[in-house]
Amino acid sequence: MPVDKKQPIPSVWTRPQRRKREQPALSRNQIVAEAVRLLDEEGIDALSLRRLGTRLNAGATSFYSHVANKDELIELVVDEVYGEIEVPDADSPANWRTGAARCAQSLRATILKHPWMASVLGEVGMSQLGPNVMRASEGMLAIFRTAGLPAVEADLTVSTLTGYVIGVTITEASWLTTLARSGQSEQEWVKRVWPAAEEAAKDHPQLRELYAALGGKDPREIRDEKFDYGLQRVLDGLAGRIG
Repeated sequence: MPVDKKQPIPSVWTRPQRRKREQPALSRNQIVAEAVRLLDEEGIDALSLRRLGTRLNAGATSFYSHVANKDELIELVVDEVYGEIEVPDADSPANWRTGAARCAQSLRATILKHPWMASVLGEVGMSQLGPNVMRASEGMLAIFRTAGLPAVEADLTVSTLTGYVIGVTITEASWLTTLARSGQSEQEWVKRVWPAAEEAAKDHPQLRELYAALGGKDPREIRDEKFDYGLQRVLDGLAGRIG
């Protein structure tokens, strides 16, 4: 696709909007909402303008006043999902930790609700210019600015926190996607594999002790505990700096 000299950075957020028809067949909101449903139901490999047009009973050309290509569509759906993230108001310096934890937990829950996000984060062009991503970024920066950090360090702090959350959660999301394709529940899969895991660990005393401690425990509960443990340690480190 030739580079538009008026658009030095290709993105749905930077290109001039095309002139709208007097009675557009579809709105951007309709397109994005249906794209998110498609992704939630069938995953990233199923997403195409043609497939989306079939679901909306519209030709792909109906999209072009809103979306120039698949890359722009992905920018839009990522921003739409970021609108679900809870970012509390930065109301008090003393409440920074509670606010940061809520942001982190909400980001994780949002990615796990839309596990296809694991395959597109970091590959979505100028997604940081989307209004919902901007809102989330502004809110998280405000939490750490209110806690007393200067602007640049607040930005580094947000990157540290979100880097932890995304790093852990995209692994979880990929695992849950694989599990869904198998047709098994997480509990069923663990029950089936556990004897083999115990057998493999018989010559490894640390793993053997760990498996004995975890045996019979709900795997979702284990994932939640691992996430929260890591989150609290990240926040401990930030607390030392903020303090």
